[in-house]
Amino acid sequence: MFNKNSRAKMILVWSFILVLVFSLSACGGSKNNNKDAEVSASPEKILTLEELAPLAKEEGKVISVGMPDPWANWKDTWADLKTKYGLSHSDTDMGSVDEINKFEAEKNNPTADIGDVGIALAPLAVTKGVTQPFKTQYWDEIPDWAKDKDGNWIVGYTGSISFLCNKELVATCPKSWADIENNGGAYKVALGDVTGAAQAQHALLAAAIAFGGDEGNLKPGVEYFTRLAKNNLISKVDVTIPNFQKGEVAVAVLWDFNSLGYRQELGVDKYEVAIPAEGSVISGYATIINKYAPHPNAAKLARTYILSDEGQINLAKGFARPIRSSVVLPAEVEAKLVPLDQYKNVKPVNDYSVWENTVKGISALWQEEVQVHIK
Repeated sequence: MFNKNSRAKMILVWSFILVLVFSLSACGGSKNNNKDAEVSASPEKILTLEELAPLAKEEGKVISVGMPDPWANWKDTWADLKTKYGLSHSDTDMGSVDEINKFEAEKNNPTADIGDVGIALAPLAVTKGVTQPFKTQYWDEIPDWAKDKDGNWIVGYTGSISFLCNKELVATCPKSWADIENNGGAYKVALGDVTGAAQAQHALLAAAIAFGGDEGNLKPGVEYFTRLAKNNLISKVDVTIPNFQKGEVAVAVLWDFNSLGYRQELGVDKYEVAIPAEGSVISGYATIINKYAPHPNAAKLARTYILSDEGQINLAKGFARPIRSSVVLPAEVEAKLVPLDQYKNVKPVNDYSVWENTVKGISALWQEEVQVHIK
């Protein structure tokens, strides 16, 4: 047994040891916590095409949804990914909402890597938690309106509302909204189904923007089309290629890439495309990478390549205006697009949550204010 003094000494020794142990543990814990904080605070490394190439090649394939060969000339991009990086490819064509739902439904057994959705629906994919962020080496060249701040979606190409005019039916093709309104009844303009078609609804938004409105204020656009309707200047005919071929559409309001694609098919010499001079809306399609992608590096490489000079030129060959303004298009490709100077008054949607809410009321608004006057 220890005597009183020995026991007191032992207590002091053990007390010192315990204090030392706890102090070291605390220091060690603090060091680890700081390290974790440093790791979590550091940004995700942005891999370049060169760095992604071997990682993607190891995965061997990329599977897309809503990116079929004919749309925006995707076929050339998929061909490049095959020849340059050894990636095979397959696509299932579907609408934007279906793409997002597919990512969500298959999260435990994913099949798709990347999709292409309308910018208005891209935030929905983020809300549903089915995207993974990746900014690419071209991040700083993408306008703020055309990307999610974390890189969950990035617009690859734009679309602006335009006029497509049949020069065989119209003596002087319109260059402005005013030209249509003041044509003296020489022709009617076709919009399509404003109550349900996104393109036609953006035509209404484009007119609103041209006359001082925005995504939350369609009144100027509604007033414009009401005047057209009262003057019998709106056609009920749908804006399809067969209707153009039959001569039933003189002037239509379409996305510029659709106008240019239609013109290519109908006859470049017979049709003219113009962006309304007073103003229009610019929008786009964005890539989303599946959070559960079976080939994540291939998806990242695909997004990066789409934004590269080569990828942007491929899209322009399909009449889609590139998102990167620094890309120099070959002269023969640029010649097939609407001249850049016509885009000086196009504006993007500033808040897609506001536009989403506005869209809910478009059908009733159009029917009550405009459609009642269309003959």
